[in-house]
Amino acid sequence: MRATGTFTVKSFKPAPLEPDPAVTTALPVGVATMEKHFEGEIEGRSATLFTAAYDQDKGVGTYVAMESFEGALGGRRGAFNFVHSATTTGSDRAAEFFTVVPASGTGELTGITGTGALTVDTDGTHRIRLDYQLG
Repeated sequence: MRATGTFTVKSFKPAPLEPDPAVTTALPVGVATMEKHFEGEIEGRSATLFTAAYDQDKGVGTYVAMESFEGALGGRRGAFNFVHSATTTGSDRAAEFFTVVPASGTGELTGITGTGALTVDTDGTHRIRLDYQLG
């Protein structure tokens, strides 16, 4: 099955990162929490732990995010986790990864598995696609 939707970031809160021992690289590493709201065939909200090594000025870096989603998927209600990551060199998006965390589904989404993608349109619209199975 496939579900699609759009999402907006409702909050983005950077958190302090104080690794011990500290390691200095050419790209700063950051951590933040986010809340997203989804509309469409994927409807609900997520709580996200977001990490990145990223140069804001050049648009170069890599992120990894773990999301806990609750809401409805194709009309079925429940919750599940998914993880995604991507790399950009400033003009492209590569090494994309998106998967549903096994055994994380609840309610009518118990047993969910799958993969997906996140994209951003040229007008800034954020989109999600989820190819999933319920078992």
